Amino acid sequence: MMLSDVMEDYLKAIYQLQRGTEDRIKTSEIAEELEVTSPTVTSMLDKLEERGLVDREKYRGVTLTDEGETVALEVVRHHRLLEAYLTEHLDYDWSEVHAEADRLEHHISEDFEARVADALGEPEVDPHGSPIPSPELEPPDRPEGEPVSEFEEGETVVVEEVADRDPEILSYLADHGVEPGVELEILEVAPFGMVTARSSGADDPVSLPDHVAHHVRVAQPAQLEQ
Repeated sequence: MMLSDVMEDYLKAIYQLQRGTEDRIKTSEIAEELEVTSPTVTSMLDKLEERGLVDREKYRGVTLTDEGETVALEVVRHHRLLEAYLTEHLDYDWSEVHAEADRLEHHISEDFEARVADALGEPEVDPHGSPIPSPELEPPDRPEGEPVSEFEEGETVVVEEVADRDPEILSYLADHGVEPGVELEILEVAPFGMVTARSSGADDPVSLPDHVAHHVRVAQPAQLEQ
């Protein structure tokens, strides 16, 4: 099935919005994710529904069909493998790779994808900790981390994943040692959303404003051992 880059972008966006929820995805959520208008989303959803890639219910939103999910998983796999390759072999900073991978993900062959995966040793996650779908395009099978702002003062958590879209946030986190695999001690959670934490090996605490903390997903060490 030949799809345009834009169609694949929509399927990927719906897949990512579906993470951690069983609810249908609303038109307004897709519009915000892709930074387009709601009428533009509605027009594209008409096309995707005609091709059997999404299931729509009036006033309730959409979900991916099995075929739509397979397409989305392939695009996500391409994207995350490319991010890993760019950081590990081409010396890109992790704050730079999202935009590059966005441009390349639609245009690599399956042979190229396989060679990249082999060169990387078939990684399970990308540089930001996001799980990479398997070569069989199965959804990643691992528990969802929670935003660091959901935890309480005195708790210790491990960073699992950080959102990859905002270069400034990624640079800020890297400068303060907040990366996947790093242990954080929650020192304070202010009423207005500011989280103050200390990363393992750091002398000074790091302040995570609400809009930054929302992008940092963590789990308690005991959860990771299960």
